[in-house]
Amino acid sequence: MLDSERTSLAQSELLRFITAGSVDDGKSTLIGRLLHDSKSIFEDQLTSITHTTRKRGSEGVDLSLLTDGLQAEREQGITIDVAYRYFATPRRKFIIADTPGHEQYTRNMVTGASTANLAVILIDARKGVLTQSRRHAFLASLVGIPHLVVAINKMDLVEFSQSVFESICDEFAVFAQKLDLRNVTYIPMSALHGDMVVERGDRLDWYQGVTLMSLLETLSIEDDINREDFRFPVQWVCRPHMPELHDFRGYMGRIESGSIKVGDHVKVLPSGLSSRIKEIRVYEGALAEAFAPQSVTLTIEDQLDISRGDMLTKAEETPRVTKNFDAMLCWLSEQSLDLGRKYLIKQSTRIAKVIIDQVGYRVDVNTLVHEDVSVLKMNDIARVTLKVQLNLVCDDYARNRATGCFIVIDENTNNTVAAGMIMPT
Repeated sequence: MLDSERTSLAQSELLRFITAGSVDDGKSTLIGRLLHDSKSIFEDQLTSITHTTRKRGSEGVDLSLLTDGLQAEREQGITIDVAYRYFATPRRKFIIADTPGHEQYTRNMVTGASTANLAVILIDARKGVLTQSRRHAFLASLVGIPHLVVAINKMDLVEFSQSVFESICDEFAVFAQKLDLRNVTYIPMSALHGDMVVERGDRLDWYQGVTLMSLLETLSIEDDINREDFRFPVQWVCRPHMPELHDFRGYMGRIESGSIKVGDHVKVLPSGLSSRIKEIRVYEGALAEAFAPQSVTLTIEDQLDISRGDMLTKAEETPRVTKNFDAMLCWLSEQSLDLGRKYLIKQSTRIAKVIIDQVGYRVDVNTLVHEDVSVLKMNDIARVTLKVQLNLVCDDYARNRATGCFIVIDENTNNTVAAGMIMPT
């Protein structure tokens, strides 16, 4: 690959990451520092937060105001919802989700983390690993975030002590091993003063690792998408009302994983019918091969009954086709789960009626203890058994996040009441 092609690829690559931490660990300040030191804020934004800082009776600039966007949050001085920010450097584009640290906002963190490539868990160097730190690590592992950064913040308040940093790293590593978290990077920093955020500073010279920004810019996320299993949920059947295209039938959607070539033998699920790929089309024209996460239109050699909600896979691949499965479920609604009641499930592009048949156990997100319950309330996370009216084509979430996740909808209000991750049988 030419250097110009590498540069173009890096500039087009998008990294999604979340920040999580306990109250006053400095999540919002950290993001503010990232935005400020990478020159990703406008002059009027800087003027506005400077003015707000002075109104509060403080000096300098409170960078946390760059992410605490809701007025209610500013008045309380805490983050209560997921605040998204977008910025770019010459090397990569970013979406940041600043997630709340409170246990009562577990659902907000799960929502923000569901599409993230990386999680930054902040730990106050003075306090060490807290119950909240373990909870955030558990939630990151639950939603399958591939990369984890443990940012040990406020090192300026412990005199930039190497021994304090190493002690916290050792303690967290023991817990991370229990969760099977493997790609963990530990970074000491002072978000308030900027050490090891964008610039290295000169007070952590004993630390030889990367800065947070350097890691964010160079982290390889190519393997975060399943490149092996071709999964193409059909979103739309294209039948143009044009005389010259009266025989055209294309299947539109996004390749969620894997790749496909013209001539490949494919299977249509759940029907089990098979054919071969005739064309792969995008807006610019035809392709010989396409990869996840491209959006494409596929045509096949045979006239088959295919509609929205069906899934194309390669003929030799065998995803699960089932009406019954177990899942880890995060209950999002203020209205408690009604066992036996019919809800709607949306998995990929397929929607069907579903019953949450039983609750195996609820996880105490602070202690990870399994509890016997029969009702789920808002922010509860539990292993459940679901029974679906129609067959779903799905994978285990650990193997394929795109086809292993789903949401549950209250068909009376059309509100999303739960989000789930399909577990192995």
